[in-house]
Amino acid sequence: MYFEYGSAEIEYLKRKDKKMGAAIDKIGTIRRTVTPDVFTALVQSVVSQQISTKAAQTVSARMYALLNNEITPQSIVTAGSDAIQSCGMSQRKAGYIMGIATAALSGDIDFNKLYLLNDSEIITKLTALNGIGVWTAEMLLIFSLQRPNIVSYNDLAIRRGMMNLYGLAELPKDKFEKYRKRYSPYGSVASLYLWALSSL
Repeated sequence: MYFEYGSAEIEYLKRKDKKMGAAIDKIGTIRRTVTPDVFTALVQSVVSQQISTKAAQTVSARMYALLNNEITPQSIVTAGSDAIQSCGMSQRKAGYIMGIATAALSGDIDFNKLYLLNDSEIITKLTALNGIGVWTAEMLLIFSLQRPNIVSYNDLAIRRGMMNLYGLAELPKDKFEKYRKRYSPYGSVASLYLWALSSL
C-alpha cells in the first residue's frame, strides 16, 4: 500500500505555492509505502531508530522469523525481551518494544482505536511510551494512519528540503510555520516532496 493522494491535493499545493508546484511537476508522483497496522508500524519504527535502512531490514526479518511472521503484542511478550534483543538490537530498544507491547495488552493504548483521536492526541499518547519521541509519532501519523496534514519540524530532511526549495541559508521556526500553514490541509503530501527535495 502507498500513501494515497491525488489531483485535489496536487492542484491545491500548486495553487498555493508556485515553487512547490514547479517541484511537483518536475518530480512527478511519489509512491511511499504505508503500514496500516499501527502497532506493527510503531515496533518497526523503534527497530529502525539510529541504524541504516539495510540494518533495520535485517533486524526486522529476524524478528518476523522469531515471531512466526506475526508482530503482535502477545507474540512479543511471549517471546520475551532477551529473544527480541537477540534479533540484533540493543537491550534498550528491546525494552522499548516490550513496553509498547505491554501498553497494548494492558489497554493503556488501544492501537485499534487510535484513528479515532486527532493528531495531537495521538502524539501525546504515543510519546508517553519510553523510546517514542514526537518525530516517531509524526512519522506514524503519515506512514500508518495516513493523516493528511503533517509537516515535521523535527525532521532534518524536511527542513533541508524546504531550504532547498526556497533557497534559504537558514530556517527559523517562524518561517517554517509560515510554509507549513501554506500547505495546510495537505501538509503530508508537501512533506513527500520536501523529502525528495532534501537530496538535491
